[in-house]
Amino acid sequence: MAAEQPSAEQAIRSRRSVPALQLREPGPSSEQIHAAIDAALSAPDHGMLRPWRFVLIRGETRARLAELFVRRMLERDPATPAGKLEKARKMPMSAPLVIAAGARIVAQHKIPELEQLLASAAGIMNLLNVFHAQGFGAIWLSGGNAYDPQITQALRFGADERCLGFIYVGSIDPAYRASPRQIERSGTVRDWTG
Repeated sequence: MAAEQPSAEQAIRSRRSVPALQLREPGPSSEQIHAAIDAALSAPDHGMLRPWRFVLIRGETRARLAELFVRRMLERDPATPAGKLEKARKMPMSAPLVIAAGARIVAQHKIPELEQLLASAAGIMNLLNVFHAQGFGAIWLSGGNAYDPQITQALRFGADERCLGFIYVGSIDPAYRASPRQIERSGTVRDWTG
């Protein structure tokens, strides 16, 4: 008898970011990647601008991405600690799939830039939820390398596109144990009484 599939609510509530260094082979198949991308493209999109951009980095290109990260980190800050450089070198190699997620921004459009970015973020969240539902671990990381113009250019994002971060995807190392999440609504939800 097949195991009962979790409901959409259970799947979303059980999703956790898994550190990139805790991801392993095998990664998602092409069909699984396409399903996750299709979910991303189903996110709310005010104005139908289709802002989502995804650059898939697999196989040997992950090593080139790792070296690009390290080179740019050293160019931005020659005093970057060796441990931080080594972590940047290892992360793309531990995850079988890295996705550079971005947004194409239509300047001076009636849809504000913020809403275009929000649509892109909603798409990325759909992507993460589908990978989780497929049984993979994933994490969305941003920071210096994501916002570096030379890295953005090397990834062939266009002049009107912006990198929003890197999604690391793979099977979860069996030794990894996520800490349970405590849901605490106080301070985040309130009724408005007029």
